[in-house]
Amino acid sequence: MENANFIVSARKYRPTTFDSVVGQQNITATLKNAIKTNHLAQAFLFCGPRGVGKTTCARILAKTINCFNITDNIEACDECESCRSFNEGHSLNVYELDAASNNSVDDIRNLIDQVRLAPQLGTHKVYIIDEVHMLSQAAFNAFLKTLEEPPKHAIFILATTEKHKIIPTILSRCQVFDFNRIQIEDIAGHLKQIAEKENIKAEEDALHIIAQKADGALRDALSIFDQIVSFSGNEITYEKVIENLNILDYDYYFKVTDVILKADVQQSLLIFNEILAKGFDGHLFLTGLAEHFRNILVAKDKATVDLLEVGKNIKEKYLQQAAQTKLDFLINGLNILQEADVQYKQSKNQRLLVEVTLLKLNALQNASLTGSEKKNDLKTVFNEPLPTLIRRAKPSKTTQKKENNIQPTTPKPRKVVENNPKSEGKASDIPVGGLFNSKLASKTSLSRYKDKTVKKEQTTATQQSGEIKPVALKEVLNVLEDFKRKNDENLILKALLTGKIETENEMVIIEYNSRAVEETINRFSQDILDFLRLQTGNYSIQLRFKLNEIKQEKIVYTEQDKIKKLVEENPNIKLLIEKLDLRPE
Repeated sequence: MENANFIVSARKYRPTTFDSVVGQQNITATLKNAIKTNHLAQAFLFCGPRGVGKTTCARILAKTINCFNITDNIEACDECESCRSFNEGHSLNVYELDAASNNSVDDIRNLIDQVRLAPQLGTHKVYIIDEVHMLSQAAFNAFLKTLEEPPKHAIFILATTEKHKIIPTILSRCQVFDFNRIQIEDIAGHLKQIAEKENIKAEEDALHIIAQKADGALRDALSIFDQIVSFSGNEITYEKVIENLNILDYDYYFKVTDVILKADVQQSLLIFNEILAKGFDGHLFLTGLAEHFRNILVAKDKATVDLLEVGKNIKEKYLQQAAQTKLDFLINGLNILQEADVQYKQSKNQRLLVEVTLLKLNALQNASLTGSEKKNDLKTVFNEPLPTLIRRAKPSKTTQKKENNIQPTTPKPRKVVENNPKSEGKASDIPVGGLFNSKLASKTSLSRYKDKTVKKEQTTATQQSGEIKPVALKEVLNVLEDFKRKNDENLILKALLTGKIETENEMVIIEYNSRAVEETINRFSQDILDFLRLQTGNYSIQLRFKLNEIKQEKIVYTEQDKIKKLVEENPNIKLLIEKLDLRPE
């Protein structure tokens, strides 16, 4: 019998007063002041995500303005005849319309007919139209005049999750209230109160996980809460919530970060394999690890530690791990994870992409370790020298477009005009180099093209790490021939590498004559540089592409010249001219 009378928490603990509404204090305070000063509008639009209290606030407002004994705190008394009829669900002063299923012109006309009738009990008749964006265009138009000039006793409250679908003429006739997503702390606190009322023991970390899963919707959080209670009984633990909701545990991210901080490649790959064996997606792991790194970054400063939306126990773990992690590792690590996130959907071997990302993170940490802490096996993995081969992953076309649009903050390649006797056109230099061009890579800019200052820093770092070796032109040409053979199907690339190639100390200069090949350069420049360095064994090689636009003289052709050219290309035109006895002038 108890199951037959069971009421879900979302209905049982639905707020009935303004003060009991969770996470929307600015809106409830405004509505209470409007009632107190008798400045109520006749049309409201409540918009925001699902489950944040739009319809609930509409009902509380309708109940309060018709209460005969409003309290000093501007709340309904719950004792007068109007409040009792509202609580029992048969109030004649509140009319609710679900626009999702009643969106025709006839439905709106029936509502307009009812608007003319005065309230039988109380002072106002309140019309709540839920999911108002579902009304048809004709229904909106039929509603306009009534919404603009309703009877004094009528108040309209429109609620929607998609404000952008409401036509401007409706918006201009309403007071608009934007409901926010409810904060995780507010949801967790509300769940704790409900757990106490239901005599349920609940761990704080478990309630935080439920609040995070709800994504700002209190109704969703209450539904998940009921689900967990059904699963675990009257004791909600962190482990049971993780198990029931199939969530990747925080502990995995803490463990994988710990082994990365030790540059332990084997353990990081084994942990990732364990995660996959439990049925979790590699993309979920990537995004979760990026969020974990972000949380560690936030925890490094007392001023930002409050941005952590986790329980107390988890927050303590973040503070401990933040104390062991260097800032430059976190920033470069987030950059590596973000690039892997972008490339994940395009990758044909997604597991390998995640594993390579873990290798990069381990190698990044290994570069900062000293003495006996360094892992020599990492050097073998990346085929010495390590800093050169760990570089920014090649961006997708979408990423390249975004980078090109952020021109004010991204250093641009310098345009250099050279005195070349064979060319009168413009020339521009595009230097090529990976993120880890030196041992000081973590201190350099993360942009694709480095400016002059960064070049100097890289040169200094290279001199510190080893002697700069000049490169021989003949050797470069042989290596580029091999590269062309490996990419035989790409005719544009072959033409680019067949052009003029020069060497100057450690710099290899490749000239090209048209901007049409710049997309090919963007795609293959880093591959060419890595291939050159790997095949020659000279990791101080730098690569530059130089544009030479040769200006051609414009020749003005006469009509006779044009006809002569046509006749040369097609003898039939000559026969046609003779046959028709044409005399072109």
